[in-house]
Amino acid sequence: MNALDAVLQKSFPSVMVPRNEAVPPLTAAGERLLIAANGIWLEVFRPWIRVVRRIARYDVHTAIPYGEVAESTELLCGAVPGEHVAAFYRMARAALPNEAGAWIVWNQHTGQFRTVSLPSLSHGPGHLRYERPLLDDGESVVVDCHSHGSGEAFFSRTDNDDDRHDVKLALVLGNCDRLPSMAFRLCVKGIFEKQGGIPGTWQVALDAEATA
Repeated sequence: MNALDAVLQKSFPSVMVPRNEAVPPLTAAGERLLIAANGIWLEVFRPWIRVVRRIARYDVHTAIPYGEVAESTELLCGAVPGEHVAAFYRMARAALPNEAGAWIVWNQHTGQFRTVSLPSLSHGPGHLRYERPLLDDGESVVVDCHSHGSGEAFFSRTDNDDDRHDVKLALVLGNCDRLPSMAFRLCVKGIFEKQGGIPGTWQVALDAEATA
């Protein structure tokens, strides 16, 4: 095999799912394809999350001699405290009428979260360009936050392009001059899953901040 192909396949392997035993989950950061009787699945592992999602089905009902896989999500970092979302809301209000950005990161060594402001290279009411800050050893981005100033919260085409290679939760706060509107989704290597709503603890923290 070509040496470049060998490296690529080692970095993103395919596993034939056995019929009579479970596939051991990934235990190191990375991703792989699971070839199963019920489709082709993407498994992604990061220190803070493990996700399994189906990305393809078979067009022909050929007998596939492999086992089946089920969708799963494991939030290994635990719940993100609402205080960090409230902290970003304060940043977003301070930046009005311009957009602002922040990361909520988690440290696998300490188990602690912190909010990291994203230094702006250029921002306005409809755009944000920022410098990616350096993280401490063991830290991962869990929630990527940005605001839409006083405009409505939504995910734009630019957001889709920016997020397609990432593994993270993405949060947009809009209408930051009052109780904000929100858009919230899980991003996994091009899979975008809109969430039905933000966690209750986040909503409580935002309500308290908006009425303070």
